Amino acid sequence: MKILVLNYEYPPVGGGGGRACATLCQALVRRGHQVRVITSRAAGLPRREEEAGVSILRVPTGRRNYSRASLAAMVAYLLSAFFPALISLRRWRPDLLHVHFAVPTGALAPLLSRLSGVPYVLTAHLGDVPGGVEEKTGRWFRYIGPFTPPIWKRAAAVVAVSEHTRKLALAHYPVRIEVIPNGEALPPRDPGRLEVGRPPRILFAGRFQAQKNLSGLLRALAGVRDLTWTCDLYGDGPQRAELEGLRADLKLQERVRFHGWVEPRVVMEAMEGSDLLAMPSQAEGLPVVAVQALAQGLAIVATAAGGLAEVVKDGVNGRLVPVGDMDAFVGALRWCLEDEARLLNLKRASLVQAKRFDIEDVAARYEELFRRVSAP
Repeated sequence: MKILVLNYEYPPVGGGGGRACATLCQALVRRGHQVRVITSRAAGLPRREEEAGVSILRVPTGRRNYSRASLAAMVAYLLSAFFPALISLRRWRPDLLHVHFAVPTGALAPLLSRLSGVPYVLTAHLGDVPGGVEEKTGRWFRYIGPFTPPIWKRAAAVVAVSEHTRKLALAHYPVRIEVIPNGEALPPRDPGRLEVGRPPRILFAGRFQAQKNLSGLLRALAGVRDLTWTCDLYGDGPQRAELEGLRADLKLQERVRFHGWVEPRVVMEAMEGSDLLAMPSQAEGLPVVAVQALAQGLAIVATAAGGLAEVVKDGVNGRLVPVGDMDAFVGALRWCLEDEARLLNLKRASLVQAKRFDIEDVAARYEELFRRVSAP
């Protein structure tokens, strides 16, 4: 099967949605499919390359920042990707078009499908759904919301990465939506060989923006300063300077390290030596970093934001607390960190939980859906 993928973000550009897309594309190639991706170009990246069998075309958008996209860069992607996508649809003749993010990428799909006769599958991640990340996209949806229903209605199939994302979408778009989670390649890790670091190592990876509530995380860490631990923060974003200032105010410079925006492989390497993923988010779809943490055998302390409730079993592989309840978050961190044997058991349970998100199973579900959609 030939599959043309459109996503305005693809590694090393963007966050979890791009990484989930890349992991799926590579799994589909391993299953014998041909996959081409059209995505945004950023400074220092080649226009064309092949990675793990996936052919990648990056179109100019003026984007300079790998970690976040401006509205102008999103619009530029739509303008720059349209004709290369149309040419590929007509000349390469793929069996279907797979579009990640209803907004902005999905704006291309109805017209491209109509001009080429190729059906498209839409995958929604969360921020592309009204109400998904209100503080980030609420203002945008007030203006673009009335123009989005055709993106959903004209899709041959719609996928949401979590039940939470699906429910939010159904409140605005009365279409059939199937849930297929983000997947991750499961490394061959033996639960019996897992250990707890001395001191235990806490990790966060993602964008430094309000949705992630990193200021709350720093304050929660200050609340357990009597315990032994270190914390590594991987990522960047508009709150970076503010967070570094807060770290100094809380006198956590010796225990909390900022590493900046790094390639996904660096985060994966860091996870191998970590013990606990901390996610005090205000909103989430199905965060790729949480699925990766399961696969690496990390305990997880998180808020019950969106798809995080589908990743963490409270008291089994971590703790789940109400969104915004940072006193409960402090207590959850303490519960995990104060007992080494308990933390080790939580880590082992995460490896078991990870099997639900095996990328080979996820790719097989997409493959079945694609065959249904593209069947004559």
